[in-house]
Amino acid sequence: MKEITIDLIRHGEPQGGARYRGDGIDDPLSEKGWQQMWKSVGEDASWDAVISSPMIRCRAFAEQLGSRHDINVTIERDFREVGFGAWEGLNKNQVRERNLQEYEDFYSDPINNRPQGAEPIDDFIDRVTCAYDKLITEYPGKHCLIVGHAGVIRAIISHALGAGPETLYRIAVKNAAIARIQYSEGRGVLESLNRR
Repeated sequence: MKEITIDLIRHGEPQGGARYRGDGIDDPLSEKGWQQMWKSVGEDASWDAVISSPMIRCRAFAEQLGSRHDINVTIERDFREVGFGAWEGLNKNQVRERNLQEYEDFYSDPINNRPQGAEPIDDFIDRVTCAYDKLITEYPGKHCLIVGHAGVIRAIISHALGAGPETLYRIAVKNAAIARIQYSEGRGVLESLNRR
């Protein structure tokens, strides 16, 4: 297998402030979010391909980046954020006020205590990692950028390192920050995380 470099960037700050937005809330980037994204990528766009979540907070930036630097952009439906069910659109304070026990249960064990109606974590991980594995085979020897969400990036990093789902919520992924995974001989190495 040829070496492949995968950069992953989380979308910048969306309109509407900090709240749970999975695949059910599609807020665009705020002005600050756009500034964060352009500052993170700079003017040196060395990618051979850009692959983006279909959510507007990712897709709009990916399309502008591709247009500006003449890079092919592919929208990958399976790179949508994990669904938060009944928590979609709510902030942490609203969730705590509605059901403090559910909130505490989630943060003590987010794998086994999903919000009501949330996407099962195993289903989420399967859809993201299947799409990611396909990407690895489609772009041998290339340098690719994935524009995605915190959950998607966490799932990809955990998968690349051979870690289990319990590691997902122990990886901090900041807005507009870039991570890099280098693949060589079928093994992924996390070279950087939260680079800006």
